[in-house]
Amino acid sequence: MQWSIGIQRELLTNLLLDRLVESAPARIVTVSSVEHFNATLDLDDLSFEKGGYQATKAYARSKLGNILFTKELVRRLAGKNVTANTLHPGAIATNIWRYAPAYVKPLLAIIKPFLLTPRQGSETSTYLASSPEVEGVTGKYFVKCKERRSSPLSNDESVARKLWDVSARLTRLQPDRASTA
Repeated sequence: MQWSIGIQRELLTNLLLDRLVESAPARIVTVSSVEHFNATLDLDDLSFEKGGYQATKAYARSKLGNILFTKELVRRLAGKNVTANTLHPGAIATNIWRYAPAYVKPLLAIIKPFLLTPRQGSETSTYLASSPEVEGVTGKYFVKCKERRSSPLSNDESVARKLWDVSARLTRLQPDRASTA
């Protein structure tokens, strides 16, 4: 399920690219997670159809995909005055935790008072979408409104290009769609 959501987001972004370029300057903000550091990526088995599915693995993989997609999008939009960045919003008290494995739920009851409110969790997204401080900044990963280093795998340009092509094929989108925007 997580990977499917990522592919849909990539399709939507691609379908909006012409409008974003026409409206430049424009910003694309994609939510990821620190969990991307725990991700593996098998481009021949993105949805774990060959086995080994676990919700936490799928979540981490989808968040890695968000960063890889953004990195490739930045490359394809170079010189078009459209920026794209990713962020980790923090651990937020939302319904996402209902999907946590059973063994984690007792711990969640303990940490729930320390989780961010949805408003607090939206601060970095809002910052990237509207702050003059990040005008023109693109291809970066942010945590708590500060640029941070993302995982080595998330910075692999060849993996980002391959994932882009796989995503384009899965969504039946022209592989070079963004490069013609």
